[in-house]
Amino acid sequence: MKKVTSFFFFALLVSAATAQNPESKLKELNIELPAIGKPIANYVHVVRTGNLLFLAGKGPSDANGKYITGKVGRELTIEEGQQAARLTAINQLAVLKAELGDLNKVKRVVKVLGMVNCEADFKDHPKVINGFSELMVELFGEKGKHARSAVGMCSLPMNMAVEIELVVEIE
Repeated sequence: MKKVTSFFFFALLVSAATAQNPESKLKELNIELPAIGKPIANYVHVVRTGNLLFLAGKGPSDANGKYITGKVGRELTIEEGQQAARLTAINQLAVLKAELGDLNKVKRVVKVLGMVNCEADFKDHPKVINGFSELMVELFGEKGKHARSAVGMCSLPMNMAVEIELVVEIE
């Protein structure tokens, strides 16, 4: 009985360590972070003040720089909007990795502002931005749970489907 209990305790520890290691989780999910390009206007990707990082809004661009575009609820389904939000999360993670060198330095995902390109009568903004939030929790565990706003916009730069800002606390 003691061997069985020890094994389960060890398995629980390994599982907990893996769940809290975003670098390992990225590999497990086969997510490769893209290189970050230059900002498209007069701003920087991230500003560090004290132990907080403020990440500029990013959109859902693939490795070739092509954006997922269109209004969610008109040209794009909610599910396609969620995928756009998840891709945006990957792009924001690339900014974090470039700034920190190691995603394990993230102490907490603090605040997310998710903007959805949609018509005035669209009401499912939270469902769309969940594509972003779910990846943060999947990678960072409890540290990935955050305060959030999910709002609609009549347009976004380059007609991208979503734009998401992020505030992160670091070690």
